[in-house]
Amino acid sequence: MKKSDSIKELASALAMAQASMGFAKKDAANPFFKSKYADLAAVVEAIKKPLTEHGLSYSQGTDIDEQGGVIVETLLMHKS
Repeated sequence: MKKSDSIKELASALAMAQASMGFAKKDAANPFFKSKYADLAAVVEAIKKPLTEHGLSYSQGTDIDEQGGVIVETLLMHKS
């Protein structure tokens, strides 16, 4: 995979996207702790539009580590 030597445009776009993001809605319940939390769907809903408006996207892949645990890797990309 080709990666940029500089992240200047990526960093700038991410800063602008973060400035326009709101909070994810805590609409899921955790009965064990008797609390509410933002599930993955709520987080995606909160970030999708701001990322897209600033030319950002992401992908996530999974793998298994040596102990059998799940690894999630997120790759943040910019249109540049």
